[in-house]
Amino acid sequence: MLKLKLPLFLAALGMTLGHPVFADQDAMAKHGQAMPTLPGCERYRSTPPATPPEVSNATAPKVLPGEGRGPLPSTVATPIIELKDGDRYTLRAEIVTQTLAGTPLRLYAYNGSIPGPLLKVRQGATVTIEFENAIDQDTTVHWHGVRVDYRQDGTPGLSQSPVPPGGKHRYTLRFPDDGMYWYHPHVREDFQQDAGLYGNIWVLPSDPQTYAPVDREVALIVDDLLIENGQQTPYGQDAATHALMGRFGNVLLVNGEDHYQWSVRVGETVRFYLTNVANARTFNLSLPGVRLKRVGGDSGRYEHETYVDSVVLAPSERVIVEATFVQPGHVVLTHTTPTRTYALGQITVATGDSKEKSELLHDSPTVQAEVAAFAPYLQAPPDYTLTVGLNMPGMGGMEAGGGHGEHGGHGQPAAAAPLIEWEDDMGVMNAAATSATLRWLLRDQATGAENMAIHYRFERGKPVKIRLINPAIGMHPMQHPIHFHGQRFLVLAINGQPVENRVWKDTVLVPTGATVDIVLDPSNPGDWMAHCHIAEHLTAGMMFGFQVAEPGSR
Repeated sequence: MLKLKLPLFLAALGMTLGHPVFADQDAMAKHGQAMPTLPGCERYRSTPPATPPEVSNATAPKVLPGEGRGPLPSTVATPIIELKDGDRYTLRAEIVTQTLAGTPLRLYAYNGSIPGPLLKVRQGATVTIEFENAIDQDTTVHWHGVRVDYRQDGTPGLSQSPVPPGGKHRYTLRFPDDGMYWYHPHVREDFQQDAGLYGNIWVLPSDPQTYAPVDREVALIVDDLLIENGQQTPYGQDAATHALMGRFGNVLLVNGEDHYQWSVRVGETVRFYLTNVANARTFNLSLPGVRLKRVGGDSGRYEHETYVDSVVLAPSERVIVEATFVQPGHVVLTHTTPTRTYALGQITVATGDSKEKSELLHDSPTVQAEVAAFAPYLQAPPDYTLTVGLNMPGMGGMEAGGGHGEHGGHGQPAAAAPLIEWEDDMGVMNAAATSATLRWLLRDQATGAENMAIHYRFERGKPVKIRLINPAIGMHPMQHPIHFHGQRFLVLAINGQPVENRVWKDTVLVPTGATVDIVLDPSNPGDWMAHCHIAEHLTAGMMFGFQVAEPGSR
């Protein structure tokens, strides 16, 4: 097994061995701006919250992608690249320009497009990616959710050294599972991913009968970007900022566009593959007036198809839904929170020949059989318990989850703490957070070990039950999407209530005050990491290592 190179690993993530530094800046509520309204979408216009006073962080130099360089190329349309077994493809990270919300931006892109190329491969295929780094930072490519060989995982210090500017790296990838996955950096993720380095990997099932026939299939990536006072908000040069809540943008994007528009015809059924690549924002997505059938998640099919009004996607999660458009007109893709509604894009439904569609809901016998093997773990005690914490040494050493007082993060009783924070409503404190003031924690309940002091050892083929606890007390309780590299898992129960309809996952959202039980299927040997997928929380230390070893090995 590859030995953990901790100093290299932490340095690549923008951390030091003393205190972590953070990634990215946040201020959805601070300097919040209303989404530009699409024609016909005026009723979805929302009023941004009041703007708190400016907070400057003089100790953290700020930069933008390609600062100091001359003219840069503009972004191009995202291509769809179909790769067969044995194919090679060159993926290049580069610096580009793009105008969003009327503001010229300096961004990063894969092969000139944001999102990067949509890679379509068949389940079971093996392809080679020749990666070239043409940006101004070290970087890697992580193949999120794909159960690749651990040496191809793109995690600096665990599976490879960072690729320097001008450098190259070869990835050999095999795709054992169907579903929608994505790729992004694992160096300064807060900066590079937010600035445009992300793209989808669409793994087509080997069995063509896995999904019912539809008229079209569309991949949509949702994201947000922070623009303040008519200017692109820079990133921390050596240390990330706004680490308390993560960087919330005030311009919401679909497939890299702030005015996403698309068209269908009456009677068409479309299967949408949705991916959330935002640094911190959880999305609640719907198509008002159109019924959604949820058929899949992170890694393929659900046990049972269900009709839903909306789908909630935490950072890095995916969901697969089907929609049949039965009336001509306009349908608005919306993100809805308890206090605001955003118009993300508009679908024009043109007149056409209406087709009779089956409204039957189907089960997936394959997933049901796989899930049934893990049923005994629902009642079993957890093998490991991890608790979320927040240590703020620069603010008196107060710590979330440690029983410090009776208030939650907003000066409200803990019981009133929101399950999900949809906006940055702590802009001033968030802006002031630095590596000297906070550290996000995952703590092993049995040993007290925290973050990278944790290194579990699992045996391949032996399921592991893990309990994740997110207390509703402390300095600032908030939700955390927890992601495991290289493996898949099932969510067994939330707050003690069994999950009735399961799907293979690689990320689970743990809301404030929640206890989530998962069973990990450690099928992929190697050295791996798990972490919160709010990019700033990762960079602020919220991660741990684990090893999957062959039975009988030491």
